[in-house]
Amino acid sequence: MTHVFHRNPNHSLPTAIAGEGIELIDQNGKRYIDASGGAAVSCLGHSHQDVIQAIHQQIDAVAYAHTSFFTNEAAEELATFLAERAPGDLNHVYYVSGGSEAVEAALKLARQYFVELNQPSRRLFIARRQSYHGNTLGALAIGGNAWRRAPFLPLLTEAHHVSPCYAYRDQAEYETEQDYALRLAAELEQKILDLGPDNVAAFIAEPIVGATAGVLPPVQGYLQAIRDVCDKYGVLLIFDEVMCGMGRTGHLFACAEDGVAPDILTIAKGLGAGYQPIGAMLASSKIYHTIVNGSGFFQHGHTYMGHATACAAALAVQKVIERDHLLANVQARGAQLRHELHEQLDAHPNVGNIRGRGLMVGIELVADKFTKTPLEHTAKTHAKLRKVAMEKGLLLYPMGGTVDGVHGDHILLAPPFICDATDITRIVELVSATIHEVLPCVVEPVALRA
Repeated sequence: MTHVFHRNPNHSLPTAIAGEGIELIDQNGKRYIDASGGAAVSCLGHSHQDVIQAIHQQIDAVAYAHTSFFTNEAAEELATFLAERAPGDLNHVYYVSGGSEAVEAALKLARQYFVELNQPSRRLFIARRQSYHGNTLGALAIGGNAWRRAPFLPLLTEAHHVSPCYAYRDQAEYETEQDYALRLAAELEQKILDLGPDNVAAFIAEPIVGATAGVLPPVQGYLQAIRDVCDKYGVLLIFDEVMCGMGRTGHLFACAEDGVAPDILTIAKGLGAGYQPIGAMLASSKIYHTIVNGSGFFQHGHTYMGHATACAAALAVQKVIERDHLLANVQARGAQLRHELHEQLDAHPNVGNIRGRGLMVGIELVADKFTKTPLEHTAKTHAKLRKVAMEKGLLLYPMGGTVDGVHGDHILLAPPFICDATDITRIVELVSATIHEVLPCVVEPVALRA
């Protein structure tokens, strides 16, 4: 009997006892290729000696000192590292322990910013359906996944939602990407007008939607179009890069690929690569100086913010990524991953869409690829995929509710940045074998092109 309150108490789990490179090892010595990085976390794989050494060195110096009394060298150096590389003028870094905390901090900062400006009516937040921003109450309130929100609705603050940028299902045949982007931006603008521009504090979006909708990259011009709408009405733009940021797309900050900077940005997962719990919120100079020159105090905080050991681990992770040119590898291996998935799975009648950027790739599964009808949700295909993959020694991140929170199934792939070409081919082989076992078809995968 376990005394741990697991997230799914009815499932027994293997015990992870070691990790080596892109693999995890259980108590029986079985090895699993970590093709999802857990939940897109373990970007450097497991047991990276540079990071472990940095953690040891920090613990030997000072593991933790509360930030109401002290700062620490690791926190200061990491903040400088991030600010120097962040888009726009995101020059100020506020540390937390994870993604949900980062989003909570962003919401509270946006609200306090307008209070400091004597615009207290700006209290409303707009997000997108099929978005995910965390499991704390504030983050859950703005999230767009109906299934996750439903049990807690009486506890959630008011939030409003517009359509996601979901080109596979929602872009009309006659629309160009630019047309589709402008249509979505017009919807956001109308929502702001309906709510009253003086009542809206911020619009929050994942530049690339992650686990909830199975990797939805923005179409060309979308991020700029929503930036323009927010600027028009004085609404803050918050980008949630908890999953898609910190190199996952082949760019340190995902929004940089589109040349668009938000007012506030949240990061976590790949920031510390799982070696220590850490997240952060980056704020623009405009927002920071409004607080500094106003009340002089951000009314928020957590006990472990700016944790010295966590910051030392994250700094080591980011230095390794830069030193070893891993962003270039992410782009190259990501292109290979998508290419080989297309080669192996495009002929499968239940593979509807393969999409993504860098090493963040989604495979949406359907009952009919021509009508895009989802699989029967009661079949829980995503759960079967997870089980079969683990039996084969592969860790995937499958989810259900892709389309509307109830219907739809997808697989999210987020392999470590350290993968080589052979690793990617092996992952594709195992993904293909898993899908063919769970959803058997008579069509054989085509041979890889040279």
